Amino acid sequence: MSQWAIQIGQFNIATAVMTLSRFRACPRQGHLDRVKRVIGYLSKFKHGVICIRTDKPDYSNIPKKEFDWFYTCYAGAHEAIPEDCPTPRGNLVVTTTYVDANLFHNMISGRSVTGILHLLNMTPVDWYSKLQTTVETATFGSEYVAARTATQQILNLRLTLRYLGVPLDGPSFMF
Repeated sequence: MSQWAIQIGQFNIATAVMTLSRFRACPRQGHLDRVKRVIGYLSKFKHGVICIRTDKPDYSNIPKKEFDWFYTCYAGAHEAIPEDCPTPRGNLVVTTTYVDANLFHNMISGRSVTGILHLLNMTPVDWYSKLQTTVETATFGSEYVAARTATQQILNLRLTLRYLGVPLDGPSFMF
């Protein structure tokens, strides 16, 4: 039931459900108590909804830094835009991604959790919470792994939007 709740938009419980899902094969009483807490949380906030907001976010106060990549291995790199995409129509869309990592989430294995939220304009459209496959010893490492995962998802999201004919407004923002 809780995974179904995440699919219909209650992504605020994704990390808790992901953690508890690891004990489906052999749950114990403590796991059942935690599931009851998650269900209690959902019943307390049963009117929580995802608001569809089409207005674009204002990122005018964020300084735009131009880097000279000429003397690096990324010289001449640019976003590959497929030629067989339909002509973009409609209003411009800004993609925003929030990413974070929870260092040492699993006390037994020492692995961290990646949490990612993707927004089109100001509407959440995709979310992700998963235990990382590697063990990181510092916050920087787990944040870097999370940022790499988010970057791959952003590239896939931008490609999907291009094939759907959605006009993208500039670069994606990742926080």
